[in-house]
Amino acid sequence: MIANQFPWLTIIIAFPFIAALLIPLVPDKQGKTLRWYALGVGLTDFILMCYVFWQHYDTTNASLQLVEQYSWIPQLGLSWAVSVDGLSMPLVLLAGLVTTLSIFSAWQVDRKPRLFYFLMLVLYSAQIGVFVAQDILLLFIMWELELVPVYLLVSIWGGQKRRYAATKFLLYTALASIFILIAGLGMALYGGGEITFDMMALGLKEYPIGLEILLYGGLLIAFGAKLAVFPLHTWLPAVPV
Repeated sequence: MIANQFPWLTIIIAFPFIAALLIPLVPDKQGKTLRWYALGVGLTDFILMCYVFWQHYDTTNASLQLVEQYSWIPQLGLSWAVSVDGLSMPLVLLAGLVTTLSIFSAWQVDRKPRLFYFLMLVLYSAQIGVFVAQDILLLFIMWELELVPVYLLVSIWGGQKRRYAATKFLLYTALASIFILIAGLGMALYGGGEITFDMMALGLKEYPIGLEILLYGGLLIAFGAKLAVFPLHTWLPAVPV
């Protein structure tokens, strides 16, 4: 186990997810209490982010900070490794703010409110996990975890062509994200020796230029499809807004 201080990032990730699991226990028939509950969870987590980064993040330090690394599944070389730097820290704050505002903007949702707010809070956790993951296999897990809430949110609460839009989104992003797994396995297995998915360790390896191009191309497809970068953007117009 490696952790230079209190596990703030793990708490920030886990809090919305645990709160989502407690939604079935919230006494509410018309969804009003659930709205306040979900909004309170989102706002609390966002305030916690602001506090942690204000008190424990050094803006003059370009290295990884708030580092946490715990052996998770050692047989696979998988670790719970999370941290932030000058690029990921603002993205964590942005994800927290946007998701909290999304919960507030969906105040009038009255169809299956328990499921809706459950999915929103799970999505909240998964987004944060993507931005702070320092293990490429953990990144893949968090990336895939995002797809399930988004698919259900679009297919149930979307517009007129919601099922078509949700299916097209899932096919594009799920198939493209396989390239993250392939690239991670390729980097981890290259060169023999101890298998690790730690991004810092993988970045220190020397790869043949041909393999580097293949890895870059695979990751470009994976992230490009999710970000709707041309020409991998054709799923986006189908998604209702």
